[in-house]
Amino acid sequence: MKPIYALAAGAFALSFTIAACVPAPDSTPAPEQVATATPTPTPAPSATPLSPPPVEANWIDRPQTAGNWRYVSEPGETLAIFTDTAGEAQAVLSCRVGERVVGLARAGRATGSATVTIRTETASRTLAAQASGSAQPTTVATVQARDPLLDAIALTRGRFAMEMPGRPALYLPAWAEVTRVIEDCRR
Repeated sequence: MKPIYALAAGAFALSFTIAACVPAPDSTPAPEQVATATPTPTPAPSATPLSPPPVEANWIDRPQTAGNWRYVSEPGETLAIFTDTAGEAQAVLSCRVGERVVGLARAGRATGSATVTIRTETASRTLAAQASGSAQPTTVATVQARDPLLDAIALTRGRFAMEMPGRPALYLPAWAEVTRVIEDCRR
């Protein structure tokens, strides 16, 4: 056995020997029981309504919108299309390759001012938008391919939000299809 192990084993054994020599503490008597009056609880009124559960203060804590992204490549354009569980398109990121412009589209027409708000972990911006001329009512905002908002969408913590007045917010996963469309526009 190496000398260091012998010293360690001896020190370990000595510590148990010393601990065994320490006498047990004296038992102390239990404190006397003093009678005290216990307060009677006040009954809660039975007609008090329960408060609703708190609303998440941060949009990123809200549940992700159910659905999936799919990537589509067409001549001169690539698309990331987010469809709900019924297969209806809810959001589209499109790249017009020749123009180097990314379109951020939301199903439905905005009420009031036509805007689309994008929220990510690191950025938030409201973009001016316009109604699309397509058969399905759509509101579209556009940004240049090198806009830092697109980097924030691609690198956000798992999801980004797309909000439009008069429509429920979408909490969309930041999947590879989204990043691929952004990269297509930057080539």
